[in-house]
Amino acid sequence: MYQLCYASQAKLPSETRLQDLRDILSEARDFNVKRKIKGVLCYADGCFFQCLEGEQDSVLSLLNKIKKDQRHYDLSILSQRQIQTDFHFPDWSMKYIGKHSDIHHFFAQLGSSKFNPVLLQQASLQNFLQLLYRIPDQQL
Repeated sequence: MYQLCYASQAKLPSETRLQDLRDILSEARDFNVKRKIKGVLCYADGCFFQCLEGEQDSVLSLLNKIKKDQRHYDLSILSQRQIQTDFHFPDWSMKYIGKHSDIHHFFAQLGSSKFNPVLLQQASLQNFLQLLYRIPDQQL
């Protein structure tokens, strides 16, 4: 199984932000179910973080689609690797996590006053993923 994590800056106007997030999640869930991709999407403070898991070709195909999405920019790949486990997000074609006190505290320990996933290095990324596995799915 292949795992890919990236961060990007959101380009969501405040007047349509909630609907844009709903659209992103709906599109992701439909697309991912068909391709057996699992994952999590975090959005806070104008930033996205996403972790995708599945067959490598499917995940990379999805990444190409994501790169063309006009609702974000400045995409940075944080990690790409083969993993030797089952899905970390088995119940979600796309789990959603927004602002959360545990995430705020995690980034405060990294020296940031806001959600800033580009700060994640390999060790902190793995710790962040462990945190995301435990936080329940949130509704918009």
